Amino acid sequence: MTLRVIAGRAKGRRLKRVPGDKTRPVMDRVKEACFNIIGADIIDATFLDLFAGTGSVGIEALSRGAKFALFVDNNKRAIATIEHNLALTKLKDHAIVRRMDAFSLLAKRPQQPYDFIYVAPPQYHELWLRSLECLDSNPAWIPSGTTVIVQIDPAEQKTVSFSHLTAYDERKYGKTLLWFFEASLPSSTKE
Repeated sequence: MTLRVIAGRAKGRRLKRVPGDKTRPVMDRVKEACFNIIGADIIDATFLDLFAGTGSVGIEALSRGAKFALFVDNNKRAIATIEHNLALTKLKDHAIVRRMDAFSLLAKRPQQPYDFIYVAPPQYHELWLRSLECLDSNPAWIPSGTTVIVQIDPAEQKTVSFSHLTAYDERKYGKTLLWFFEASLPSSTKE
């Protein structure tokens, strides 16, 4: 499977894959559908790509007009791949790449708000659920207006209930489910 940037400033650039089988790059049609749903809201947005892998989703966000993306992964090979792909697409000036555990990051206060948080962890370990629970328990990450997008296998989906996140859309593409949540934190209680 070829990995590429679909639209925007870096359209058509082929991205390097992470060596080995630890990551599962998102298929082009899923990535394209995701950004069609986001639409023009990506322009000048801030984007957090958790469990970033190749960085393909955050790079797509930057290519389509996001002003900044933070890429987080704890795999050394993934970090090297993201840095390579950012250099290749000439988007590294709009990005920070961090090698760290996503849950350690989410336990801290964010350094800035994010308009979009993309969660695509390794499958079948309920890391997606743990990520949402971390965001919900540290609402400084999800001020009103933040969209959280979870990419999982449909078999992983389960009924969830959060204090500060509300599911509002889901789309299934073969063995990939995109699940959209919006922050529902009242503005008077923002941290």
